[in-house]
Amino acid sequence: MPAIDKFERPVFSLRISITNRCNVRCFYCHHDGILPQSYEMTPDEIYRVSKIAADTGVRKIRLSGGEPLIRNDIVEIVEKIATVGFKDIAITTNGTLLGKYAKGLKAAGLNRVNVSFDTLNPETYKFITKRDYIEKAKDGIKKASEAGLYPVKVNMVVMKGINDHEIWDMFQFCKENNAILQLIELLKADNQSSSRFFSEYHFKMDELEEELTQKADEVKTRQFMQDRKKYFIEDGEIEVVKPMDNTEFCKNCTRIRITPDGKIKPCLLRNDNLVDLIEPMRHGYSDEELKKIFLDAIQNREPFFKECSG
Repeated sequence: MPAIDKFERPVFSLRISITNRCNVRCFYCHHDGILPQSYEMTPDEIYRVSKIAADTGVRKIRLSGGEPLIRNDIVEIVEKIATVGFKDIAITTNGTLLGKYAKGLKAAGLNRVNVSFDTLNPETYKFITKRDYIEKAKDGIKKASEAGLYPVKVNMVVMKGINDHEIWDMFQFCKENNAILQLIELLKADNQSSSRFFSEYHFKMDELEEELTQKADEVKTRQFMQDRKKYFIEDGEIEVVKPMDNTEFCKNCTRIRITPDGKIKPCLLRNDNLVDLIEPMRHGYSDEELKKIFLDAIQNREPFFKECSG
Protein backbone atom coordinates (compact mmCIF):
# COMPACT_ATOMS: atom_id res chain seq x y z
CA MET A 1 0.00 0.00 0.00
CA PRO A 2 1.31 3.50 -0.80
CA ALA A 3 2.10 5.94 1.99
CA ILE A 4 -0.59 8.58 2.62
CA ASP A 5 0.25 12.21 3.39
CA LYS A 6 -1.57 14.45 5.89
CA PHE A 7 -4.06 15.46 3.20
CA GLU A 8 -5.01 11.83 2.47
CA ARG A 9 -3.17 11.80 -0.86
CA PRO A 10 -1.43 8.50 -1.70
CA VAL A 11 2.15 8.70 -2.99
CA PHE A 12 2.80 6.00 -5.55
CA SER A 13 4.89 7.84 -8.15
CA LEU A 14 8.53 8.92 -7.95
CA ARG A 15 10.36 11.21 -10.36
CA ILE A 16 14.15 11.25 -10.12
CA SER A 17 16.11 14.00 -11.88
CA ILE A 18 19.36 12.19 -12.54
CA THR A 19 21.16 15.23 -13.98
CA ASN A 20 20.73 18.95 -14.54
CA ARG A 21 23.00 18.82 -17.58
CA CYS A 22 21.40 19.16 -21.03
CA ASN A 23 22.58 19.19 -24.63
CA VAL A 24 19.96 21.69 -25.85
CA ARG A 25 18.98 25.14 -24.60
CA CYS A 26 15.22 25.53 -25.04
CA PHE A 27 14.31 29.15 -24.46
CA TYR A 28 11.21 28.29 -22.40
CA CYS A 29 13.04 25.87 -20.06
CA HIS A 30 12.70 26.43 -16.31
CA HIS A 31 16.49 26.00 -15.81
CA ASP A 32 16.97 24.70 -12.30
CA GLY A 33 20.68 25.42 -12.68
CA ILE A 34 23.61 23.36 -13.92
CA LEU A 35 25.25 21.19 -11.29
CA PRO A 36 28.77 19.79 -11.63
CA GLN A 37 28.73 16.12 -12.58
CA SER A 38 30.31 15.15 -9.24
CA TYR A 39 27.05 16.16 -7.51
CA GLU A 40 25.03 13.57 -9.41
CA MET A 41 24.06 10.33 -7.73
CA THR A 42 25.78 7.13 -8.82
CA PRO A 43 23.80 4.24 -10.37
CA ASP A 44 24.03 2.33 -7.06
CA GLU A 45 22.74 5.34 -5.12
CA ILE A 46 19.85 5.82 -7.56
CA TYR A 47 19.04 2.11 -7.19
CA ARG A 48 19.03 2.39 -3.40
CA VAL A 49 16.82 5.51 -3.47
CA SER A 50 14.43 3.61 -5.75
CA LYS A 51 14.38 0.61 -3.43
CA ILE A 52 13.65 2.80 -0.39
CA ALA A 53 10.81 4.46 -2.33
CA ALA A 54 9.39 1.07 -3.34
CA ASP A 55 9.42 0.01 0.32
CA THR A 56 7.11 2.96 1.10
CA GLY A 57 4.62 1.89 -1.59
CA VAL A 58 5.89 3.76 -4.66
CA ARG A 59 5.15 1.65 -7.73
CA LYS A 60 5.89 3.95 -10.66
CA ILE A 61 9.18 5.70 -11.42
CA ARG A 62 10.25 8.27 -14.02
CA LEU A 63 13.79 9.43 -14.78
CA SER A 64 14.23 12.99 -15.99
CA GLY A 65 16.80 15.77 -16.13
CA GLY A 66 18.14 17.98 -17.59
CA GLU A 67 18.61 15.42 -20.29
CA PRO A 68 18.86 11.97 -18.65
CA LEU A 69 20.35 10.28 -21.72
CA ILE A 70 23.37 12.57 -21.49
CA ARG A 71 24.59 10.21 -18.76
CA ASN A 72 26.65 7.43 -20.34
CA ASP A 73 25.54 5.07 -17.55
CA ILE A 74 21.83 5.50 -18.31
CA VAL A 75 21.30 1.88 -19.38
CA GLU A 76 23.00 0.66 -16.19
CA ILE A 77 20.75 2.93 -14.12
CA VAL A 78 17.58 1.55 -15.73
CA GLU A 79 18.89 -2.01 -15.41
CA LYS A 80 19.40 -1.61 -11.66
CA ILE A 81 16.03 0.08 -11.12
CA ALA A 82 14.29 -2.69 -13.06
CA THR A 83 15.39 -5.25 -10.47
CA VAL A 84 13.30 -3.47 -7.80
CA GLY A 85 10.01 -4.57 -9.38
CA PHE A 86 8.22 -1.33 -10.25
CA LYS A 87 4.95 -1.50 -12.16
CA ASP A 88 6.19 1.16 -14.58
CA ILE A 89 9.58 2.70 -15.48
CA ALA A 90 9.63 5.74 -17.76
CA ILE A 91 12.02 8.40 -19.02
CA THR A 92 11.48 11.98 -20.17
CA THR A 93 14.02 13.02 -22.83
CA ASN A 94 14.54 15.45 -25.70
CA GLY A 95 15.05 12.41 -27.94
CA THR A 96 18.34 13.49 -29.50
CA LEU A 97 20.21 10.51 -28.01
CA LEU A 98 17.27 8.13 -28.00
CA GLY A 99 18.18 6.55 -31.33
CA LYS A 100 21.43 5.42 -29.74
CA TYR A 101 19.92 4.04 -26.56
CA ALA A 102 16.34 2.92 -27.36
CA LYS A 103 17.04 -0.81 -27.83
CA GLY A 104 19.38 -0.99 -24.85
CA LEU A 105 16.91 0.82 -22.60
CA LYS A 106 14.08 -1.48 -23.63
CA ALA A 107 16.26 -4.54 -22.94
CA ALA A 108 17.28 -3.06 -19.57
CA GLY A 109 13.63 -2.81 -18.47
CA LEU A 110 12.37 0.62 -19.56
CA ASN A 111 8.63 0.55 -20.30
CA ARG A 112 7.88 3.88 -21.93
CA VAL A 113 9.26 7.26 -22.92
CA ASN A 114 8.14 10.88 -23.24
CA VAL A 115 9.98 12.93 -25.87
CA SER A 116 9.97 16.72 -25.72
CA PHE A 117 9.63 17.70 -29.38
CA ASP A 118 7.90 20.93 -30.37
CA THR A 119 8.20 21.29 -34.13
CA LEU A 120 8.78 19.52 -37.44
CA ASN A 121 10.34 22.64 -38.96
CA PRO A 122 14.18 22.65 -38.83
CA GLU A 123 14.46 26.44 -38.49
CA THR A 124 11.84 26.57 -35.74
CA TYR A 125 13.57 23.68 -33.95
CA LYS A 126 16.87 25.57 -34.06
CA PHE A 127 15.15 28.73 -32.80
CA ILE A 128 13.64 26.87 -29.83
CA THR A 129 16.59 24.64 -28.86
CA LYS A 130 19.58 26.64 -30.18
CA ARG A 131 20.76 23.35 -31.71
CA ASP A 132 20.51 21.67 -35.12
CA TYR A 133 19.39 18.27 -33.79
CA ILE A 134 15.93 17.88 -35.33
CA GLU A 135 16.78 14.77 -37.36
CA LYS A 136 18.32 13.12 -34.29
CA ALA A 137 15.14 13.83 -32.31
CA LYS A 138 12.89 12.46 -35.07
CA ASP A 139 15.08 9.38 -35.37
CA GLY A 140 14.90 8.90 -31.58
CA ILE A 141 11.09 8.87 -31.68
CA LYS A 142 11.08 6.35 -34.52
CA LYS A 143 13.68 4.11 -32.89
CA ALA A 144 11.83 4.17 -29.56
CA SER A 145 8.66 2.97 -31.25
CA GLU A 146 10.56 0.31 -33.21
CA ALA A 147 12.24 -0.90 -30.00
CA GLY A 148 8.84 -1.64 -28.47
CA LEU A 149 8.75 1.13 -25.88
CA TYR A 150 5.06 1.83 -25.26
CA PRO A 151 3.62 4.27 -25.18
CA VAL A 152 5.94 6.74 -26.87
CA LYS A 153 4.53 10.18 -26.05
CA VAL A 154 5.58 13.33 -27.87
CA ASN A 155 5.38 16.41 -25.63
CA MET A 156 4.72 19.50 -27.76
CA VAL A 157 4.73 22.85 -25.94
CA VAL A 158 2.31 24.89 -28.03
CA MET A 159 3.45 28.50 -28.54
CA LYS A 160 1.53 31.26 -30.24
CA GLY A 161 3.15 32.41 -33.48
CA ILE A 162 5.86 29.73 -33.27
CA ASN A 163 4.35 26.27 -33.67
CA ASP A 164 0.59 26.58 -33.03
CA HIS A 165 -0.02 26.08 -36.77
CA GLU A 166 1.83 22.72 -36.67
CA ILE A 167 -0.48 20.80 -34.33
CA TRP A 168 -2.18 18.68 -36.98
CA ASP A 169 1.10 18.03 -38.84
CA MET A 170 2.62 16.84 -35.56
CA PHE A 171 -0.43 14.66 -34.94
CA GLN A 172 0.10 13.03 -38.33
CA PHE A 173 3.80 12.47 -37.58
CA CYS A 174 2.88 10.84 -34.27
CA LYS A 175 0.30 8.59 -35.89
CA GLU A 176 2.86 7.46 -38.48
CA ASN A 177 5.26 6.53 -35.68
CA ASN A 178 2.77 4.94 -33.26
CA ALA A 179 3.22 7.81 -30.81
CA ILE A 180 0.74 9.74 -28.69
CA LEU A 181 0.73 13.53 -29.00
CA GLN A 182 0.64 15.52 -25.75
CA LEU A 183 -0.09 19.21 -26.24
CA ILE A 184 1.44 21.19 -23.39
CA GLU A 185 0.08 24.61 -22.49
CA LEU A 186 2.90 27.07 -21.78
CA LEU A 187 3.63 27.45 -18.08
CA LYS A 188 4.33 30.87 -16.64
CA ALA A 189 7.69 30.75 -14.83
CA ASP A 190 9.47 33.31 -12.66
CA ASN A 191 12.85 32.82 -14.31
CA GLN A 192 11.83 33.64 -17.88
CA SER A 193 13.98 36.57 -18.93
CA SER A 194 11.27 38.77 -20.36
CA SER A 195 8.16 39.81 -18.46
CA ARG A 196 6.35 39.74 -21.81
CA PHE A 197 7.37 36.16 -22.55
CA PHE A 198 4.18 34.50 -21.36
CA SER A 199 1.76 36.97 -22.95
CA GLU A 200 3.74 36.92 -26.22
CA TYR A 201 3.85 33.13 -26.66
CA HIS A 202 0.99 31.72 -24.57
CA PHE A 203 -1.52 29.79 -26.66
CA LYS A 204 -4.87 29.35 -24.96
CA MET A 205 -6.14 25.80 -25.44
CA ASP A 206 -9.90 26.38 -25.05
CA GLU A 207 -10.82 26.71 -28.74
CA LEU A 208 -8.51 23.85 -29.66
CA GLU A 209 -10.18 21.60 -27.08
CA GLU A 210 -13.57 22.43 -28.57
CA GLU A 211 -12.22 21.44 -32.00
CA LEU A 212 -10.76 18.22 -30.58
CA THR A 213 -14.07 17.37 -28.92
CA GLN A 214 -15.91 17.79 -32.21
CA LYS A 215 -13.41 15.67 -34.16
CA ALA A 216 -12.87 12.93 -31.57
CA ASP A 217 -14.37 9.47 -31.93
CA GLU A 218 -14.00 9.10 -28.16
CA VAL A 219 -12.94 11.29 -25.22
CA LYS A 220 -11.59 9.93 -21.94
CA THR A 221 -10.78 11.71 -18.68
CA ARG A 222 -7.65 10.75 -16.74
CA GLN A 223 -8.28 10.66 -13.00
CA PHE A 224 -5.37 11.62 -10.73
CA MET A 225 -3.86 13.52 -13.68
CA GLN A 226 -5.65 16.89 -13.34
CA ASP A 227 -8.66 15.23 -15.03
CA ARG A 228 -6.85 15.62 -18.36
CA LYS A 229 -8.77 14.82 -21.51
CA LYS A 230 -7.58 12.23 -24.03
CA TYR A 231 -9.00 12.62 -27.53
CA PHE A 232 -9.05 9.61 -29.86
CA ILE A 233 -9.15 10.75 -33.49
CA GLU A 234 -8.76 8.60 -36.63
CA ASP A 235 -6.66 5.90 -34.94
CA GLY A 236 -4.52 8.52 -33.21
CA GLU A 237 -4.47 10.00 -29.72
CA ILE A 238 -4.06 13.55 -28.44
CA GLU A 239 -3.82 14.57 -24.79
CA VAL A 240 -4.00 18.18 -23.57
CA VAL A 241 -1.87 19.11 -20.55
CA LYS A 242 -2.83 22.33 -18.79
CA PRO A 243 -0.50 24.26 -16.44
CA MET A 244 -0.11 22.80 -12.98
CA ASP A 245 -1.00 25.98 -11.10
CA ASN A 246 -4.46 24.87 -10.07
CA THR A 247 -6.13 23.24 -7.11
CA GLU A 248 -7.18 20.17 -9.11
CA PHE A 249 -3.51 19.32 -9.72
CA CYS A 250 -2.67 19.63 -6.01
CA LYS A 251 -5.71 17.64 -4.90
CA ASN A 252 -4.78 14.72 -7.15
CA CYS A 253 -0.99 14.88 -6.80
CA THR A 254 0.48 11.42 -6.15
CA ARG A 255 4.13 12.28 -6.89
CA ILE A 256 7.28 12.95 -4.98
CA ARG A 257 10.59 13.98 -6.50
CA ILE A 258 14.33 13.54 -6.01
CA THR A 259 16.80 16.22 -7.17
CA PRO A 260 20.05 15.30 -8.99
CA ASP A 261 22.02 15.83 -5.79
CA GLY A 262 19.85 13.42 -3.82
CA LYS A 263 17.36 15.63 -2.00
CA ILE A 264 13.69 14.72 -1.63
CA LYS A 265 11.43 17.41 -3.08
CA PRO A 266 7.97 16.99 -1.55
CA CYS A 267 6.37 19.63 -3.82
CA LEU A 268 7.20 20.43 -7.44
CA LEU A 269 6.49 24.13 -6.91
CA ARG A 270 8.55 24.61 -3.72
CA ASN A 271 12.27 24.59 -2.98
CA ASP A 272 12.16 25.59 0.69
CA ASN A 273 11.32 22.19 2.20
CA LEU A 274 13.83 19.82 0.57
CA VAL A 275 14.91 16.81 2.63
CA ASP A 276 18.45 15.46 2.22
CA LEU A 277 18.52 11.72 1.58
CA ILE A 278 21.91 11.22 -0.05
CA GLU A 279 24.13 12.50 2.78
CA PRO A 280 22.57 10.15 5.36
CA MET A 281 22.96 7.36 2.81
CA ARG A 282 26.63 8.21 2.31
CA HIS A 283 27.13 8.31 6.08
CA GLY A 284 25.98 4.73 6.54
CA TYR A 285 22.31 5.01 7.45
CA SER A 286 20.42 1.73 7.26
CA ASP A 287 17.54 1.12 4.86
CA GLU A 288 15.07 1.45 7.75
CA GLU A 289 16.55 4.82 8.76
CA LEU A 290 16.42 6.04 5.16
CA LYS A 291 12.84 4.81 4.84
CA LYS A 292 11.90 6.92 7.88
CA ILE A 293 13.47 10.00 6.24
CA PHE A 294 11.47 9.28 3.09
CA LEU A 295 8.22 8.83 5.01
CA ASP A 296 8.86 12.02 6.99
CA ALA A 297 9.34 13.88 3.70
CA ILE A 298 5.97 12.55 2.49
CA GLN A 299 4.40 14.03 5.61
CA ASN A 300 5.95 17.38 4.64
CA ARG A 301 3.79 17.41 1.51
CA GLU A 302 1.05 20.01 1.50
CA PRO A 303 -1.01 21.47 -1.34
CA PHE A 304 0.72 24.49 -2.92
CA PHE A 305 -2.71 25.84 -3.81
CA LYS A 306 -4.45 25.72 -0.45
CA GLU A 307 -8.04 25.67 -1.68
CA CYS A 308 -7.76 21.95 -2.43
CA SER A 309 -7.03 21.15 1.21
CA GLY A 310 -10.17 22.69 2.51
